[in-house]
Amino acid sequence: MRPSEITKLLAGADDAGLFSAADALTRQNFGLEIYLRGIIEFSNHCANNCRYCGLRRANRGLARYRMDVDDILVATALAGEVSIGTVVLQSGDDFAYSKEDIGRIVTGAKASSGVAVTLSLGDRPAADLDYWRSCGADRYLLKMETFDEALYARSRPGLTVADRLGRIETLRAAGYEVGSGIITDLPGMTLDILARDLLRLAELDLDMIAAGPFVPHPDTPYGAEAAGSVLIALRAMAILRLLNPLANIPSTSALSALREGAREQGLTVGANVIMPSLTPETVSAAYNIYPGKNAFRADAASRVEAARAAIRRVGRLPSTAVGGSKRRRRHG
Repeated sequence: MRPSEITKLLAGADDAGLFSAADALTRQNFGLEIYLRGIIEFSNHCANNCRYCGLRRANRGLARYRMDVDDILVATALAGEVSIGTVVLQSGDDFAYSKEDIGRIVTGAKASSGVAVTLSLGDRPAADLDYWRSCGADRYLLKMETFDEALYARSRPGLTVADRLGRIETLRAAGYEVGSGIITDLPGMTLDILARDLLRLAELDLDMIAAGPFVPHPDTPYGAEAAGSVLIALRAMAILRLLNPLANIPSTSALSALREGAREQGLTVGANVIMPSLTPETVSAAYNIYPGKNAFRADAASRVEAARAAIRRVGRLPSTAVGGSKRRRRHG
């Protein structure tokens, strides 16, 4: 698709056709199965000052926490107990954890539960990334948010598109399944910018891709900006599916933060992954990237069961599989 064609679809030129085609392609490659990834958000400290994120360094109103390694391992063990095939270890860019700390968590999670381990820890040095891969880490998520250089520089002060892209290539070279994503309706983003972002994301030929809507956080410089459109985010997800038939695509929690039931709807327009939180209830509310994140106040097992119920409500089947990259298997 050309950028102009994508822009028209983002503007609503053919929602019925777009959503139907994306759903059909998802069913063709994944059947009715939806993979579950259990997220453990183990620290809300962050060295960065992104203008859209509630974890930003300058947010003095946020109660900060760090889980210790043993408590993180207890949370990873829960994945096996609730039959989830993948754990996602996520934090802000928090360098208080050494590469050995993270390595111990990776090896412990794989030994106790036999899960696939995805890391989402931000911009770490290549030596750390290589070390964690040698410890058994399977995947790494590193969001771009946007490829537009001016918008990126404004939204992520002091950081550059080129550096982020370079780290994605480092991850690929290290042997990870690599994931990235964008924020739709990020303040300053036009439909033309979003169309180009979707094409750039697809051109990276990644194992996992995501598009989630902007949700304003009151304690950030973007707090007074308008929330993103759920419909545009759903269109973006569907377009990503058409451009990336074999990629794993999550239906993000940001959708449900803006509209009840929107995350379930995402499973019918191209998504094949949902990611319930396994973060302990004692700290989960403080992982406050945006309002509504981890709003469901319950123990982790109940959150997982709620996710499975949501999957069934839209006629899909919760999977217990690891859910590895079909794109990688197809390409050898």
